[in-house]
Amino acid sequence: MRRQPLMLALTILSALSLWLWTPDLPREQLHKHYLSAPSDLRAVGPWQLHVRDTGPRAAPVVVMLHGFGSSLHTWDVWAEGLSATHRVIRLDLPGSGLSPPDPAHDYRDARSVHMLLRLLDDWGVQRASWVGHSMGGRIAWTMAAQHPERVDRLVLVAPDGFSSAGFEYGQAMEVPATLSLMRHVLPKFVLRMNLQAAYAQPDSLSDALTDRYHDLLRAPGARQAMLERLKQTVLQEPGPLLRQIQAPTLLLWGEADAMIPLANARDYLQAIPGSRLVSWPAVGHVPQEEAAQTSLQAVADFLR
Repeated sequence: MRRQPLMLALTILSALSLWLWTPDLPREQLHKHYLSAPSDLRAVGPWQLHVRDTGPRAAPVVVMLHGFGSSLHTWDVWAEGLSATHRVIRLDLPGSGLSPPDPAHDYRDARSVHMLLRLLDDWGVQRASWVGHSMGGRIAWTMAAQHPERVDRLVLVAPDGFSSAGFEYGQAMEVPATLSLMRHVLPKFVLRMNLQAAYAQPDSLSDALTDRYHDLLRAPGARQAMLERLKQTVLQEPGPLLRQIQAPTLLLWGEADAMIPLANARDYLQAIPGSRLVSWPAVGHVPQEEAAQTSLQAVADFLR
């Protein structure tokens, strides 16, 4: 008699596991939906990268770096708008979007800066304006501080870099075991609940946008790469580097950002000489998606 409840419980658990199980998607399937052209898959040193390069080749260059868990698609509206006057290079960082994981499994900022310099050297680009969101903003301002000769202008969209609760200077972030489960279990409804925090207006996170994020996070190796990137991120007090930035700098922020609050902008304004801030009410962490046209105008005006 006791076996029946046990068997029922195991059956329910097995069914639940199968329902929540979220396997990787084949690259061929992802390429069919999200790759614009086969030539966008580029070999750069040891890396295989998904890169989109649009606009006049002789125009001023803009490089766009996405945030954690995102992809080059976050810049769709901005890239289309700027490509009339600029050469726009945007890429999926290794282990994100359609770019396979780093072959050395090294996701430190220094490795990212080295990779970006290699990309520009391969393409004969000496200088560019840099646009970075969140994690990509941290990489962009690191580039501007360490290699000022390669940076014309700098646009930082809710950039990461200052410490926060659980993310202290000089210490690797402790990744909870529950977060590690996402390598195998990532139901779309769970992802949507987490993504919603990035948007001030619930309607801004559409079904199509959720589908895109969910699909690209299921690229082979993408979730493991995310976890490795988290574990390898060790923040250092950013003030000394930020004070070295020479490029004109524009900070963009959603005033309803629940992930990196607008209050952080004050630290950047104090540290980066001559920097200025543009912000918008009722906009969250991703103004390039939630207020795409409005934020694009601010960037276009700054890059003129």
